[in-house]
Amino acid sequence: MKIIVFGATGDVGSRVLTEAIAQGHDVTAMVRNEASLSKLPEAVKGRIVDLTDTAAVAASMSDHDVAISSLRTPSGREGEVVALTQSVLNAASLVNIRVIIVGGAARLRLPNGSPHTVLSDPNFLPENVVPTARASFAQFEICSRSSDADWTYASPSALLRPGVRRGEFRVGTDTLLVDETGNSEISMEDFAVALVAEAQNAQFKRSSFTVGY
Repeated sequence: MKIIVFGATGDVGSRVLTEAIAQGHDVTAMVRNEASLSKLPEAVKGRIVDLTDTAAVAASMSDHDVAISSLRTPSGREGEVVALTQSVLNAASLVNIRVIIVGGAARLRLPNGSPHTVLSDPNFLPENVVPTARASFAQFEICSRSSDADWTYASPSALLRPGVRRGEFRVGTDTLLVDETGNSEISMEDFAVALVAEAQNAQFKRSSFTVGY
């Protein structure tokens, strides 16, 4: 399978590259500048693209089977990821390629009958995380409204951090996954496993999923 990855040098994107290569896929990494090309594994083809140029993004996607977009924007500019995600969705619809949007947990309902989502609960998120959560929820909303793009929206657990690749996790849809002690967590490595699996299996076309231990 030919997979193109946006945000390929980020925390999640770089792990998607590693996982996809290990599984024998033909992988292209889209980056923003020359400096980022040097960060890519040798087995990955690198391309530079202006994500605000929808036509250029579409051209970069056109010879691939599926795209994975793990875009993030710097602190203080969290909301900019929404327009970039819209550009990726528009480009994907132009060339009829399936795209997996790597989002956040903000949209997920809290378990045990809570009326809140991760974002709406006033006591769930640290204040410094709220701008990122709002941006990820906005990403989810533009996916949900899209009638043209063949999208999938992927949410990690509440805590996403570097770890080990266990290769074992649970998959859910719209409710935050928690373990027996109430923790909600997934390693970036296993999140990447889940993303590549969705690229291969297309279980959540025009819908959303989440993963956790």
